[in-house]
Amino acid sequence: MAEKKLITVFGATGLQGDSVVETFLNDPKLREEWAVRGVTRDVNKASAKELAKRGADVVSLTTWRQGDMNDTESLVKAMKGSHTVFANTNYWEACDKAGEVQQGKNLADAAKEAGVQHYIWSTLENVNKQTNGRLPDVYHFDSKAEVDEHVKSLGIPATLFLAGFYMSNFFGVDQVFRPVPPDNTWTMGLPMAPSVELPLFHTDGADKYIKAIVNNRHKLLGQKFLGATNYMTPQGMLDGFKTAFPKAGATARYVEMAKEECMDIYRNKGAPEYVALEVYEMFRFYEEAGYYGGASLGGTHALVEDPLTTWDDYLRQEPACAGLE
Repeated sequence: MAEKKLITVFGATGLQGDSVVETFLNDPKLREEWAVRGVTRDVNKASAKELAKRGADVVSLTTWRQGDMNDTESLVKAMKGSHTVFANTNYWEACDKAGEVQQGKNLADAAKEAGVQHYIWSTLENVNKQTNGRLPDVYHFDSKAEVDEHVKSLGIPATLFLAGFYMSNFFGVDQVFRPVPPDNTWTMGLPMAPSVELPLFHTDGADKYIKAIVNNRHKLLGQKFLGATNYMTPQGMLDGFKTAFPKAGATARYVEMAKEECMDIYRNKGAPEYVALEVYEMFRFYEEAGYYGGASLGGTHALVEDPLTTWDDYLRQEPACAGLE
């Protein structure tokens, strides 16, 4: 029996990495061909222990010898022996553009030194460039895009994965869509028109895209791979909510927020001023240039084998919607 190839997944218990590890451990075909190494901040938390129990080699992100993103030598050790690496960074941990750029470059440098044969980098578009400098403050996009150029300059065999807009953002910490007092009317509020198209992405389905990238390596080296089920407008999502939950959705509405109203939400949560501005400009980018610039998702859908989660599917499993009629 041939020796298994090794895939190393950074952020193995995070929003994107978790499902990737799960699929490579559980998919019968992938399990025969691949061994899995998961890199995470805390190997002692329950989710990391569960991955180890199920067969993943779990290493720490905080131990210097095992994958500190701020130290290239330790990243080389974390990637040692890997055929494929799925790498991603988390801007929101420190909200530090320069720090994320450096971590991204460190990961790419380590991949080159470790001889990785397929480097899958989770990235986003360059908002500053695409808007000709009109929206210069969307750092969590631009930092990753800056790393793209470094990846290309190294000449490593790479695919750039661009996840779409997280469906969970509508109900998560940002509470874009929520019941508003005093009558608990379900209200979706964003600083953009309700007709803006968003490419929707379910974090629990990241594995489906990464599986497609791995299985189509020869087609996707040097390419961007867009991760989204479909384009949908906020109005379309609101209409979908009304259909799924006629009683709760009877009075549901969309509110196009003003700049200060949007920024105040983040200020009131204690976010720095530059972060509040960053979020506002992000939504303006979606309206002015488009999340993917209007690119077709056909190339993605032609290669993804597994069914993708739709907005209606997501509503049925979102905890905030549990019990709604």
